Amino acid sequence: MRFEYYHAGLDDVPKLSIDGLVPQSVHFSHWQGNQTPAEVKADSSTGIALNVVARSPTRRRELTQGIELVTNNHFDTDGVLSVWTMLTGERALDLRAELIAAAEAGDFSANTGAQAIRASLILQGGDCVVPDAAAGGVASPLARHLAGGGVEELDEARAYALVLPEVERVITQTDAFEHLWHDEWAKIEMSLESFARGASRVEEDTESGLSVITLSRDLYGARGFTPTRHAAPYTAITEHARGRLYLIAIPLERGWGYRVDYPYYSWADTVTRPPITRHDFAPLIARLAELEQNREGRWQLDTEGLSSAFNFVDGDGSLRASSLTPEKIAEHLCAALREQAEIAVVSSQ
Repeated sequence: MRFEYYHAGLDDVPKLSIDGLVPQSVHFSHWQGNQTPAEVKADSSTGIALNVVARSPTRRRELTQGIELVTNNHFDTDGVLSVWTMLTGERALDLRAELIAAAEAGDFSANTGAQAIRASLILQGGDCVVPDAAAGGVASPLARHLAGGGVEELDEARAYALVLPEVERVITQTDAFEHLWHDEWAKIEMSLESFARGASRVEEDTESGLSVITLSRDLYGARGFTPTRHAAPYTAITEHARGRLYLIAIPLERGWGYRVDYPYYSWADTVTRPPITRHDFAPLIARLAELEQNREGRWQLDTEGLSSAFNFVDGDGSLRASSLTPEKIAEHLCAALREQAEIAVVSSQ
């Protein structure tokens, strides 16, 4: 098999769409709308690819329709690992657990162990990565290192070409790349420790399915996360929050900033992780806007991230301190979730 990063010139060429979804292709992807065969579905595209290469040679040819061209339309940990798995074939099965753990750390911010998270940090970067204003394209620490470490734009096709030959070493010799994961891992470790000692905390409303996450001020600053970037310690939140919706209170200089997210796997078509219902929060946002006294910001639906719901931001899209307390927002959120649940029950009868 061979890999070619997706471009419009491939539209009419038979190909295997690994992770992303592209035209005229056989799907092995967990993105919503995929037509991946049920027998090989998994939570991650890497898991799907591993299920394909684990099939007998005859069944594998049937699943792939004998197509040798592998493509993807974006660069991230799961994309790289699923492509590498399809190209490598059965030999990738020796690293099945490690590959899936790294893919889920990258795509779902899952705490799948230090080595898996570090491998994803090498390939994709982390929650705290702030792209250099002079650079563009892929922020992958490994790709940029292999490209010479300059600030020139690095496109996704070149990033794949640079990174794919290094995947096995990233997975099996992760410590050799410490210079690429050390700083971001330190921030993740700090956030996990913050929850462990109770400085950051989660309160669950089991009836509505809301997790209220209050982050500690000591997570932010020169050595930590940057609140105005919308950044949050996603791995630590995923480790501790159990709800179907997250209200995240982020400490700012003049109060609390807020973002509301769905669980970080919720955008994907998953098998073992339960589906998450998306809600219409427009009425709630209108109500919060009526209550809000800080006119330097606004409550808005957030379409920036795959799992984002809504937030409170200024005109530039940076988080602002709201005049509302976490308790007040949680009260209105819980009420809105319960009301929508009641409507769903009535509609189903």
